[in-house]
Amino acid sequence: MSLDTYARHMSLQQLVPLLQEQQAAKVDVVAPASAIRARDGMIELFGVTPVVDERGVTTVDGLYSPTGAADGQIADKLGIPVRYLRRLRERERLDLYDGNVNGWLHGSVDAELPEPDDRSFLLRLVTGSGPGQSGVLRAMVSNRYGIIDNLDVLAAVLEGVQAAGADTEIRSCDLTDSTMHAKVYSPQMSVLAPRFLANYRSAFSNPELEAERRRVAGDLDRWRPIAAREGKGYAPGAEPVVFTGFRCSNDETGHHAVRLTPELVVQICGNGLTIPMFAHTHRHVGERLDAGTVSWSQDTLRKKLAVITAETRDRVAEWLSPEFFAARVEELEQAAGAPVTQPDKTLEVLAKKLGFSETERAGILSHFISGGQLTAAGIANAVTSYSQTIPDPDRANALDDIAYQAMTMA
Repeated sequence: MSLDTYARHMSLQQLVPLLQEQQAAKVDVVAPASAIRARDGMIELFGVTPVVDERGVTTVDGLYSPTGAADGQIADKLGIPVRYLRRLRERERLDLYDGNVNGWLHGSVDAELPEPDDRSFLLRLVTGSGPGQSGVLRAMVSNRYGIIDNLDVLAAVLEGVQAAGADTEIRSCDLTDSTMHAKVYSPQMSVLAPRFLANYRSAFSNPELEAERRRVAGDLDRWRPIAAREGKGYAPGAEPVVFTGFRCSNDETGHHAVRLTPELVVQICGNGLTIPMFAHTHRHVGERLDAGTVSWSQDTLRKKLAVITAETRDRVAEWLSPEFFAARVEELEQAAGAPVTQPDKTLEVLAKKLGFSETERAGILSHFISGGQLTAAGIANAVTSYSQTIPDPDRANALDDIAYQAMTMA
């Protein structure tokens, strides 16, 4: 899978091969600052010990193109303003890019610059496809960063679900070059939420919005037959049914961590409303890795994954319990009914407070109008339906995380 591309709303069967493909292309190395330099806007490694693993010997010396995320980490590690460094790349002032990075890595005879950096960094790489081909720098992080890859996290989480004895299915998965999101729900645990879904119709009944969703999400019509079977007296397509579930996210490049978050899922349209105040986070922190070291021992890795499995088991046992589910739905119902009589003005205020871009504000407003629900719940549903049309999984999940807050502030 190429970098800086997104795969959204996949099944588990689609996700696993992509994780395996990514896993085969990754190389991790710890290198001192003295072995790193910038050249023509790329990062060059020189004099770094080759990586020896089950794949054989991999030479890592050479040029690597930083991802946008890696550029941000380089700036952060070296104390260079992130916007400035990115502006140099955007304006193709690679001479200044190189000068700034190399100056802070290696020092200068200029008394105003510091001594050479004496730190080592963990570099997460994808090597070039052939001799002389440049690779990709995925991340430049602390040598105390705890490497736990997406494939390992997914296996640990699924083991935790099994240990909890929960009847669950993975309803959707998202993947980028660095981040995985897996959305799990329990088809056996559903309740009616009539106030939260009062007068709500799927925003995707609007053909234009449906086309946007299909563009990034594929066919989600599998929800409609479920709604038809469990309508409980409501008109087809209008059943106020929600499921309980949770999301698992992992970031491999130092920005986040393993994160488990409970979620309520709207059956008819697949909107997922996370409940972030109950989220559980497992940070990527490990023992300091020396130069040339590329991974923990298998025993250490097994212990780390065992902790994630146990944490998942405990959280799932709590979040998928009838008591937790009922309490969250009751809270949702209480907050849902506040009227929203001026949606444009309301969303303008929310955009400033919650950091929606102008494009996001306009998109959420469109989904609010199509949803036909002139209440605070309509705001939440508009955010979580709009998020399904966003190509970037990380931003989509971030919007789902603030939908509940948007509802309470509307």
